[in-house]
Amino acid sequence: MVSLLARPEAGAAPARPLPGPSAPGTRAGAPATTPTGATGTGTGLATAPRLDIALLAVAVAGISLSGPLITAITAPALAIAFWRNAAAAAALAPAVLLRGPLRREVRRMGRRNLVLSALAGAVLAAHFALWLPSLELTSVASSVALVTTTPIWTILLLRLRGHRPPAAVWTGVGIAFTGALLLTGVDLTVSARALAGDALALGGGIAAAVYVLIGAEVRRTTSTTAYTFVCYTTTAALLLPVCLIGGASLAGYSAETWLKLLLLTVTAQLLGHSLMSRVVTSLGPSVTSTAILLETPGAALIAAVWLGQRPEPAAYPALAVILAGLALVIRAENGRAAPSP
Repeated sequence: MVSLLARPEAGAAPARPLPGPSAPGTRAGAPATTPTGATGTGTGLATAPRLDIALLAVAVAGISLSGPLITAITAPALAIAFWRNAAAAAALAPAVLLRGPLRREVRRMGRRNLVLSALAGAVLAAHFALWLPSLELTSVASSVALVTTTPIWTILLLRLRGHRPPAAVWTGVGIAFTGALLLTGVDLTVSARALAGDALALGGGIAAAVYVLIGAEVRRTTSTTAYTFVCYTTTAALLLPVCLIGGASLAGYSAETWLKLLLLTVTAQLLGHSLMSRVVTSLGPSVTSTAILLETPGAALIAAVWLGQRPEPAAYPALAVILAGLALVIRAENGRAAPSP
């Protein structure tokens, strides 16, 4: 990944965006993205379009529905991961195949962007394949706490690429992660099975960070629709043999289960993952990955309304702590992106 995401040489002009077709949240005929500089770290909320801020809120709501929906779906976890990606790719296929500008964009993405989009799909498949089985090996609290380390790994990977985030970004991520821990708790059980589950969940968190960073790079010059179509298609193609080898049933579900899978695809995949990919270029990987931490209290609140499950007493203060940490990250990124007087 380091070579594929290599920084431009000093003094090199940033890549110019390609004119692209309309994508979720993109005006028809508008450029697919705005250049974000050599590091691809975004411009911060101070200069980000207000639409992108609203889309981030919609994306967080979408991924927050993922947990309650998966709990309500009577199908193997890996099969759910396969179908949500396969259905999302199928939903995007007509636009890619029938719309001339988008079809031409996909053909002209170039080897580098095609490879990176496919790599993002492989990493997303790894995220699902690692995290979902961890829920069966260790406690849900431990699994969620470890998989939500995504913003920490995102900033570490940015640092390896030469981006030096302000100290306030580290502080904000630490505060937000503490909020997630307040809600999920810490599993102190020590056993070979629990440790294996913890390792898988941690790997899932690292994979999610790599997925966010690759998406930020590709989206600099590629529309959301083109990128997510290649990404989700790759993810589904890789998860299919995993399901077959693992014996996860892919059919024979009730009509209710298929409807819930469709709802999961629309909310968590198309409105969640896709809109995250849409806004990451303007908001930056640090802000976007930290916002993902809102999924934990968001899922708890949605489960309370939809499933009648009362949230833990820590849910509300945890939400406040996560929001405080996210606000600090946003403020630090805004200060870094603000032009000098």
